[in-house]
Amino acid sequence: MTAFMRNSDAFTWAMESDPRLRSTVVSIVLLERAPDWDEVRARFDLMSRTMPMFRQRVVASPPPAPPRWEPDVDFDLDYHMRRAAAPGSGTLDDLLEMARLAAMQDFDRARALWETTLIDGLDDGGAAVILKFHHALTDGIGGVQIAMKLFDVSPRVDAREPGPPEPRSPRPSWFSGYRDAWRYDRGVLGSAVTGAVTGVPRLLYDGVRRPIATLRSAAATAESVYRTVRPINRAGSPLIKERGLIRRLGVHEIPMPQLREAAHRHGGALNDAFVAGVAGGLRHYHEKHDVTVGDLHLSMPISLRTETDAMGGNRITLMRFDVPVGEADPAQRIRAIHERVSTVRQERSLPYTQLIAGVLNLVPRWYIGSVLRHVDFLASDVPGIPVPVFLGGAAVRGQYAFGPTIGSAVNVTLLTYVDTCFLGIDVDSAAIPDYEVFHASLVDGFDEVLAATM
Repeated sequence: MTAFMRNSDAFTWAMESDPRLRSTVVSIVLLERAPDWDEVRARFDLMSRTMPMFRQRVVASPPPAPPRWEPDVDFDLDYHMRRAAAPGSGTLDDLLEMARLAAMQDFDRARALWETTLIDGLDDGGAAVILKFHHALTDGIGGVQIAMKLFDVSPRVDAREPGPPEPRSPRPSWFSGYRDAWRYDRGVLGSAVTGAVTGVPRLLYDGVRRPIATLRSAAATAESVYRTVRPINRAGSPLIKERGLIRRLGVHEIPMPQLREAAHRHGGALNDAFVAGVAGGLRHYHEKHDVTVGDLHLSMPISLRTETDAMGGNRITLMRFDVPVGEADPAQRIRAIHERVSTVRQERSLPYTQLIAGVLNLVPRWYIGSVLRHVDFLASDVPGIPVPVFLGGAAVRGQYAFGPTIGSAVNVTLLTYVDTCFLGIDVDSAAIPDYEVFHASLVDGFDEVLAATM
């Protein structure tokens, strides 16, 4: 049967009727030299043959079924893989400008939702690969899983066993979409009926045996669901509240052992120190504009991926909660963030993510957009590759990931590689027009967190 989008992916896909809410992810892989292009191309070709979505496009379904993945019968690997000479002087800033333009451009929705560009001739003799993909293809952890299939742990390029044959799919008929949508709707209805038949008697039984406990459990779950979907009527910040279409990308690097030590010394995890650093940067930015700031609204991806999930795919949910940005003491900020993140990770609503997303798909898009545009910032921590790797024989020096702002003022994504935290900073220029001031503030925020180890 046709593969339909999960409710959460259908939700993000539909949101993109507002271009400020696009879910495009861009990543830059820095290489010490130009790789073997034929080997790189062969790796991506193999990936596209073994992971169906990389040779599929998204097609609308007859309501109420969600959009579906359909084979791209005109798939052309050379459309998705390109080579280019480094622009300008071949600096990192030139690469960031290329990535910025890619992040602001929508996909050709008649094709598969990814692109790769190899950039030769950097000023230091190196090269880079700019990867662009839609979040519906994979989340951060799934992307790292895919990367491990693209990269080698050795610079040697060996002959490989032939991969699976190139998939061939007949061109779908107009009738097949209606037929599969009808089957999907029938399956959803059947699952709902089955769930009611099996679940309602159990609920009634528990209600009779333990009425108070059952009511408390139901109320706690309802409260958790409300916290997940509650409306946000205004941004927490009086300063960074405008939203637009222009993006600015930047980077920063932090030694991972130091950041982890800062976290552990104050009872937190690496992610807590990371969020504390971003929060500190936002506080410094507000102070430089003589604006007092308290708690700000944060959206943070929570991974729902299990060991049984297939490689790739999107297995996250976005949880929204407030962060004490106004707290000047980095140690206290780490502790407070750790407590709040721990609470969020235990929300009773998490198992119902797809059901909640299905309900939100029925809510008018303008309303959802108005809620998301009141989120102040996003922060995402992605555990990357812990050992040195190679692409097409060239050593990987580092990798930055730039997650979408999805209506917020800024998204800061931490991607680890070996013992370094590479930060990708994606700024909405309407919210933060003075990027250089913000970047300096962010550096100050992380410097004070790292100093908390002393």
